[in-house]
This record gives sequence, C-alpha cells and structure tokens, in this order.
Amino acid sequence: MSRTDKLVSRIPKIGDRVERKDVVAVVKLHGVINPQPSPLARGVINLASVESALTRAFGHDRLKAVALQINSPGGAPTQSGLVAERIRELADSKQVPVLAFAEDVAASGGYWLACAADEIYAHRTSLVGSIGVITGSFGFAGLLERFGVERRLYTAGENKSRLDPFSPEKPEDVEWLRKLHGQLHDMFVSWVRQRRGERLVESQELFNGDVWLGAKAQELGLIDGLGNLREVMRQRYPDAELVVAEPKKPLLARLGIGAPAAAALDALANRAAWSRFGL
Repeated sequence: MSRTDKLVSRIPKIGDRVERKDVVAVVKLHGVINPQPSPLARGVINLASVESALTRAFGHDRLKAVALQINSPGGAPTQSGLVAERIRELADSKQVPVLAFAEDVAASGGYWLACAADEIYAHRTSLVGSIGVITGSFGFAGLLERFGVERRLYTAGENKSRLDPFSPEKPEDVEWLRKLHGQLHDMFVSWVRQRRGERLVESQELFNGDVWLGAKAQELGLIDGLGNLREVMRQRYPDAELVVAEPKKPLLARLGIGAPAAAALDALANRAAWSRFGL
C-alpha cells in the first residue's frame, strides 16, 4: 500500500461514527477577587474576567460536570457574590453538577466561590475557610502635621468623609464600619449555610474568621473530602476528557507589560492579600 493509500484509509468514511468522549470542564479561578482588572500575570477574579471562561465551560457538548479549580485568598464581597451566582445560574440551566477543588487556599471570598459548587474538595495542606470580613487602611493625619501639611477637605453631607485616611479617626466612623462588617458577615454566613446545609457541624469557631487545613475543614463540614481534581474526577468520570477553560488575561498581561506604578500598587495589594495566609 502506498503512502497516499494509507492516508486515505485513515479518513473517516461517510456514515462512519466518530466516538466522542464526555467532557468535564475545568474553570481556573486563581487570584485575588477584585473589581478592577490587573496588568499582572497572576491576575484577578471578577465577573467580567471569568464570564467567557464560565460560558465556554458550561457550553460544551456532552458535558458531564464542571470543576472549579480555586486558588484565592478572597477579596471584594460583591464580586465574590456575582461570580458565585453566575456559576449557580449556569449550573441550574444546564443541569450539571459542579465540584470545587481548593488548591493552596480557598479562603474568605475564595471559599464563597467554592460554596457555589455542589461538592467541595481540598488537598490535605489546603487552607480553607476564613468566613469573615476585613478592612485595612492607614492613617496619615500625624504625618501631615509633622511636615506642616494642612488637609483641606470640603463635603456636602456630614458623613461624606467617613474614615478619611488624612483626618483623625472618629469613634462613630469606626462603629459605622463595624455595623457594615456585621451585615456583610451575616450574608456570608447565610450563603454558607444555604449551600452546605446539614453537612456543617455546629461549632463556635465555624464563623469566627479562622482558617483551617483540609482535614479540619472536612471535620467542620466546610468541605466534602480530601483529594485533588484529577484524582477525584478520574474516579467519578473515568471516561471523560478534562477540558480547561481559563479566564483570559488582560492585554497588557499577555504582552508582559503594564504601567509601572499601577503594577507596583497591584503587586503590593496582591502580596498583602496572599501573605495573610503565609503564601
């Protein structure tokens, strides 16, 4: 048989059936949750950045399940909620199970995202939880005074300048922030209870903002088991093909360039978020 005949023989004939594998779509949710895009390669998670990946993942033919590969220390509560709600909307529409897998960390907003899944798994060394709310800032009033700089701030509305970093801190502003934190914390707890249900173990430490390794997280009912994505999905769907749908990076990140000042500030903010978990 000639080389041409061999090539022709490999071309499927009309009427031949080409076997197509089932698909498990993997969505990578890696980075700090932030409404603003980032020029950094590590990137951020927000609804705009992950929408295309989620749409591709849930749009596969022969889709058996979607796996969320989560590595996030958290961030903006609104974006956490928007992304989680979008995942549930697509999952309910397509009637497919969603499984979340924590890598280094699925904490705070990262755990909010994980709760969008029907089941959550983590590595035994993963950091999971941190069900709480945090705000960080600096006060520069003393610094301005030291250098003889006068702060001039004009507002309409007595509370317009709450927590201004260049003005002395006011107890009533701190109390206002604490109440806001309490409301957000209640929403977070309600979401976790809604998604985890009776799997949660009632404990005083469950919603105190602490973070745990995989085994303790399983003991508290925050996750369903220990394991990594390939291991669990291979056992669950042995004949399915894993297809990754990764959020697109911003143009500047793809080109490897960005405004130096913006990149430096993003790097500091990201570093601070990750360092809270020793990463």
